[in-house]
Amino acid sequence: MAMSWYLIHSKPRQEKVALENLERQGYPCYLPVLRLEKLRRGAVVVSDEPLFSRYLFVQLDTDSHGRSWTPIHSTRGVSRLVRFGVEPARVDDALVAYLRQTQAGEVKRLFEPGQRVQVTGGAFAGVEGVFQMEDGQARAMVLIELLSRQVRLPVDAAQLRALA
Repeated sequence: MAMSWYLIHSKPRQEKVALENLERQGYPCYLPVLRLEKLRRGAVVVSDEPLFSRYLFVQLDTDSHGRSWTPIHSTRGVSRLVRFGVEPARVDDALVAYLRQTQAGEVKRLFEPGQRVQVTGGAFAGVEGVFQMEDGQARAMVLIELLSRQVRLPVDAAQLRALA
């Protein structure tokens, strides 16, 4: 039994639906995700977002005696099996292994230490500063210039905006 990785194109924002339904049918799948901090309703939350929007990998048997690929096309969340001409798009095993190895659950933060930010709410709205670190409880420590000296200011992370 020879197994190879192939590429699935999902319906918009249905990568996880396609993954779940393909796995339920017994197909080995992989959906690379990024763990990102995002602002939702004024709160900082960690969210899993697909690394490749609308794409996931499925491992299929390339032997003629293997299971049929036909059910994939009618699986909920799946748009199509990606093809190059008439041949399904085969993905190198080393690429999938590399993605799995590098997707170690690290969270991509909203702000990085040293990044320039602007306070968007509260008493210091409009003040620019330098993001120092997270202070826990969805707050951040920002270094601002106040009366000609640098002061550390705890700020709700939802009240910060990154500057270019």
